[in-house]
Amino acid sequence: MSIPPTASQPVLFFDGECGLCNRLVRLLLRLDDRGRLRFAPLQGAAAQGYLRAHGLSTTDFDTLIFVPNWSRRERPEFLVRTTGVIAALRVVGGGPARTLATVLAVFPEKVRDAGYRLVARWRYRIFGAWRERPLARPEWSARFLD
Repeated sequence: MSIPPTASQPVLFFDGECGLCNRLVRLLLRLDDRGRLRFAPLQGAAAQGYLRAHGLSTTDFDTLIFVPNWSRRERPEFLVRTTGVIAALRVVGGGPARTLATVLAVFPEKVRDAGYRLVARWRYRIFGAWRERPLARPEWSARFLD
């Protein structure tokens, strides 16, 4: 089951081939017990269409992109890198997610994003490429755009 194209939930675009990125998406799925956040790989049709529509790179898979309201995706309203991470953590809410968002927000964006770029440069060497495996809960598949 796919998400209706007019759904107003926020969407997080991530590198669908990255081991670290996919592990983080699965962590967010576990933390988001209200099911508010949706996901799409940057390589997929939904993300590629969004990227093209907003003049963003369709080949840079190092940059996470958070779209606050998918039903208004025609607007250029998006957050990138650590600002997007913080927004996603705030959407999933409670406990560890809220705490981590608060801690990250303390640091200036330039400092956070420098750390993000460093991790992005090394993530495939450390975590490898993602090997497809089933989701822990079958109902989670409905939270992906493609």
